[in-house]
Amino acid sequence: MSKEREVPKPGPGVRIFDSHAHIGWEKDPQKQEQLIQRAAEYGVGRILDVGIDLASSRAARERARTHEGLFASAGLHPNDCSVFDEEWPELEALGQSEDVVAIGETGLDFYWDEVPEQQQIRSLEAHLDLGKRTGKPVILHCRDAFSRLLDVLASWAPVHGILHCFTAGPQEVAPCLDLGLYVSFAGPLTYKKNQALREAAAMVPDARLLTETDAPFLPPQGKRGRRNEPSFLPLTIARMAELRGTSFEACAQLCAANAERIFGLSPSA
Repeated sequence: MSKEREVPKPGPGVRIFDSHAHIGWEKDPQKQEQLIQRAAEYGVGRILDVGIDLASSRAARERARTHEGLFASAGLHPNDCSVFDEEWPELEALGQSEDVVAIGETGLDFYWDEVPEQQQIRSLEAHLDLGKRTGKPVILHCRDAFSRLLDVLASWAPVHGILHCFTAGPQEVAPCLDLGLYVSFAGPLTYKKNQALREAAAMVPDARLLTETDAPFLPPQGKRGRRNEPSFLPLTIARMAELRGTSFEACAQLCAANAERIFGLSPSA
């Protein structure tokens, strides 16, 4: 386990937006409230609460309705899309509702090999179609499937979406940008051996850059071995600011403004 590191607290007026977290992974509602409150204490005032199936998408929308700083997505994770036929009709309706700001997460995952490739692509393309029809960004997951994902997305370009938790190297940045994607970085950016990932993060243009936690997964260096949560996001932002040669405050504000723009939200106070 790495040495515990204190999370930096931003100064007043600094906006931080966690562009991808799974609040519902914590099943206890009281603990969910504590996660949200701790996030606010560390300046993380806005969070995209991401759905991975019908139940989690419904729950994310309900939390968004009762928490000013939460925003919901609705989608079916590639590892869960074996239930596409049963769940998609209601997920499609959820995705069209005004209180859902993004579609997904969807994508391709060939690491676990739990769902056949063609079924994953079928689900992915349904999400892409819904994103096109609603004008909402599509949240894209990719694991051990980068080339195949790009092949599918090329038929839908330009893609109004986010490649979340980017973990590839510098050579993979340009193809994502060419498709129109925003690129989001999570805790792995801080890991000691991930120099190629840091080089990739330094290449993303300011206007396409996002940060996230992917909580409860992938805690940043200094919190590894613990369950990740939105309040840890400043650690990733601090590393991002350092490698891009800017201040923590400027990097946080930039990524928050980008998240607000792609999710169609007005700037937070």
